[in-house]
Amino acid sequence: MLLRQLEYLSALAREGHFGRAAQSCHVSQPALSAAIRKLEAELDVQIVQRGQRFEGFTPEGKQVLRWAHRILAEQDAMRHELSSMRGGLSGVLRIGAIPTAITLASLLTTPLSERHPQLRVSIESLSSKEIVQRLAEFDLDIGMTYVDNEPLGTVRVVPLYRERYLLLTAVDGEFATRDSVGWQELAETPLCMLAPVMQHRRILDRNFAEAGVTVTPSVEADSVSSIYAHVATRQWSGVIAHAWLHVFGVPEGLRVVPLERPRREYQVGLVLADRDPEPMLARALLDTAHRVDVHARLDELVQRYLA
Repeated sequence: MLLRQLEYLSALAREGHFGRAAQSCHVSQPALSAAIRKLEAELDVQIVQRGQRFEGFTPEGKQVLRWAHRILAEQDAMRHELSSMRGGLSGVLRIGAIPTAITLASLLTTPLSERHPQLRVSIESLSSKEIVQRLAEFDLDIGMTYVDNEPLGTVRVVPLYRERYLLLTAVDGEFATRDSVGWQELAETPLCMLAPVMQHRRILDRNFAEAGVTVTPSVEADSVSSIYAHVATRQWSGVIAHAWLHVFGVPEGLRVVPLERPRREYQVGLVLADRDPEPMLARALLDTAHRVDVHARLDELVQRYLA
């Protein structure tokens, strides 16, 4: 059994198509198919369900795939360890972040890159479910998501900050001169919010329900930038997470007003697969997180915009 065969298998799982998997591995499709058939012969199990096209993995194949991911991840970890011993951490740190937290990733990746200039960073916007799944498949090194809201499975958790909520509204809006706003007061306000499939939205819906109201947004979007673009027209207001201020701030003609603190506040943090030893690249980001007080940085940001 060769590592290359396992790489082909991992590529097939990722692409779900023999041709695209071969292309991503820079080999011909017949070469990739032959290598996987050879692996099946060596292990004496059928790995791939075949028809006119790729139809998935057999139960035995799924088990082989789990081991393939593990073995390839251990190979990467060994290379990173050796790279560090030669005089500097290198490689690609793969981060998956929920859309509501990705805006502050640079608070960690900037000092990380300054400390390890040879290290490259890849960041993807993913759902919490996708983050957990890809951590388990060794397809991510670390995730950034809510750590105390919905089940995460067997992962290590490093909290970063508790999410706070602000009303982003026009300077001449109904609530613009207020020191704070109650959740129930927004029941009739034209709002722009994230889509219900997103965890941030489900948390906001829960906060509104606890205040005794149900809110139906005038506009639903799938990105933070879309929320800001609509609120900037001053036709709508938006309930935003304070972490969004790090990138988007408060555009001209708008202001932020604190919302009353809900009964429960949720934490955003780093999550990584519960492995021992920790992968070096993930450990480097954790070390950075311990040096950067993200919670304090965001609180300072809120106070600046409120002032």
